[in-house]
Amino acid sequence: MHASGWRLIKDKTNDPFSQKTQSTGFYVFLCIGCCTIMNRTNWITIVNCTAGGGKTGRDWPLIESLLKKHGIRFEPYLTGRRLHASIIARNKIEEGYSKIIVVGGDGTMNEVINGVFAQTRIHTTEVMLGMISVGTGNDWARMFNIPADYEEAVVAIKKQKTFIQDAGMVRYLKNGKEWKRYFVNIAGMGFGAKVVERVNRMRDRGRHGTMVYFYNIFSSLLGYRSTPARISIDGLTIDRKIFLMNVGIGKYNGGGMMQVPHAIADDGLYSITLIRKMGKLNVIANLKRLYNGSITEHSKVETYTARSVQIDGPGVLKIETDGESLGTGPLQFQIIPRSVRVISGEMTA
Repeated sequence: MHASGWRLIKDKTNDPFSQKTQSTGFYVFLCIGCCTIMNRTNWITIVNCTAGGGKTGRDWPLIESLLKKHGIRFEPYLTGRRLHASIIARNKIEEGYSKIIVVGGDGTMNEVINGVFAQTRIHTTEVMLGMISVGTGNDWARMFNIPADYEEAVVAIKKQKTFIQDAGMVRYLKNGKEWKRYFVNIAGMGFGAKVVERVNRMRDRGRHGTMVYFYNIFSSLLGYRSTPARISIDGLTIDRKIFLMNVGIGKYNGGGMMQVPHAIADDGLYSITLIRKMGKLNVIANLKRLYNGSITEHSKVETYTARSVQIDGPGVLKIETDGESLGTGPLQFQIIPRSVRVISGEMTA
């Protein structure tokens, strides 16, 4: 119940409190306080019904019943358009909520994170984020061992075992205008960003899944050329022809590829994997390495850690974050150490 509802009750002539005081200020204060306490104890769920090719929408009644079964009090909010999850998260935090369950995939989590950073009421670490994964890639959930089984994920949320991770922020260009975006997993440039762009186009037409991803890997290779760029990594400037580059907080992207195996989510540093210009057959021959993490041992691969990264021309370098296509360079990355509180699954040593 919102404070405005309480004011309406106070204005009624039959309100029993009206005979006890001439001032409404105390009651407004009391009711706002009650609403804030209620908001702090309740969760909201932000549900992306289109995630996973519509699987979230189909499975939401089951997930909803499991949340109720385990005694989790929540208010559901369903997204209706791109970036809607950001708006819902920002507005609800401003209203007093601080516990959010994300029901969807990596892209939904990314939108919610941007809503968390857009609000100004509380520090970002005062917001607790849980996740029930129903997306396509689920790479962020993989990093924190969040169960794929819905009921196990609900139990993990109920336990509220939290981890405070770093977040990233990148400035980029789109349609000639500078934008910024926060992320909690990986920003990919070059070939990876091209694949994501094509995968997302097919997703918007209702085509999704592992086979769609592999199809776009091979079809994107046909006309792809590495991009020349000047890269500044904590002040170290290098010139490279980039086939693929990842600036990561997490290890996984692309639906289970371990492209940044040296990433540590709370060390206050980006972990970087840079793959220099590579022939098409060489790329295909090393796909397995992208999954098992050994890609960093390849002679064409460089790894770094840094607090800030800048990438400039002369080539046009595309970028995606957490599986969402953004725009192009020039790019400026800034790390935001230990700024996001998330609920994890049972982590192994």
